[in-house]
Amino acid sequence: MAQTEVYAPKSGQLWKTVMNWLAFLFQIFVQIIRGTPSMSQVFNNIGFSHGGQTSFLSPPTSNSSTTGFKPLPVVEIPLHASAATAVDINAADGGEAGDAPSVRLSGKLTVVLDLDETLVCAYETSSLPPTLCTQATEAGLDWFELECVSSDKECEGKPKISYVTVFERPGLNEFLEQLSEFADLILFTAGLEGYARPLVDRIDVDNRFSRRLYRPSTTSTEYRDHVKDLSCISPDLGRVVIVDNNPFSFLLQPLNGIPCVPFSAGQPHDDQLLEVLLPLLKHLSLQDDVRPALYEKFHMPEWFQKHGIPSSSWTS
Repeated sequence: MAQTEVYAPKSGQLWKTVMNWLAFLFQIFVQIIRGTPSMSQVFNNIGFSHGGQTSFLSPPTSNSSTTGFKPLPVVEIPLHASAATAVDINAADGGEAGDAPSVRLSGKLTVVLDLDETLVCAYETSSLPPTLCTQATEAGLDWFELECVSSDKECEGKPKISYVTVFERPGLNEFLEQLSEFADLILFTAGLEGYARPLVDRIDVDNRFSRRLYRPSTTSTEYRDHVKDLSCISPDLGRVVIVDNNPFSFLLQPLNGIPCVPFSAGQPHDDQLLEVLLPLLKHLSLQDDVRPALYEKFHMPEWFQKHGIPSSSWTS
């Protein structure tokens, strides 16, 4: 039987291998003296190609030369009216003269109000955490459950009934009551009528809204869908304002828009309606043209231009 061959490296090869390991250990020692090396530095120093590990050891780079259109951040109305605004209101009411605005002696201001996240917030009842309603009640937040007709159909062809839980923004009833004394109120929502109509019936039992507009009344543009074109309300926009938590809603008439802070069920102590919006709308009701005052306060045209919407898309 032939003897099995066993490979044994020659002494020269063995010595070369030992020297390579010593050199490798020496390089690591030098790196430690200079500063702790990264794994990629160690691999590079010893000539080890880590190939497919490159994406793991180094952050990926973006080859995209264009950036998408980012949603606009929320524009918050200051929590308190400025001193200059207070002086203007006092002067218009017969106080000291000075830079008093022109006063409109006849004709009410038209105030267009959004619904969801502006006056109320609504959630599908089946997906709502049960503790949320309890917490809202303890915090003094008014809420109710609503049955509404969905746009979807059941298998038998009957309209599908949906159940939602609606939370009212604090001060809602008082806000609508006081606002209706000096303004004509119009509801304009991108929600479907089957959902919005019973909801508005519930929060507007005194019929303070002279008109209600739903999703079919909105307009699609190249920048956004469901835009609220105020030209369908009045040809003269000098006395028209729109309050909406989504600034894109009034991108066709940015000089008429009031961006408000969005409302959710987790904000039981929100005071935007009575402490922020109502004083501002009272001030605007004294203006012959609301657009200069709103431009001075929010500078919405520049805001839209900054985010890629040119002035050519606006209507006067």
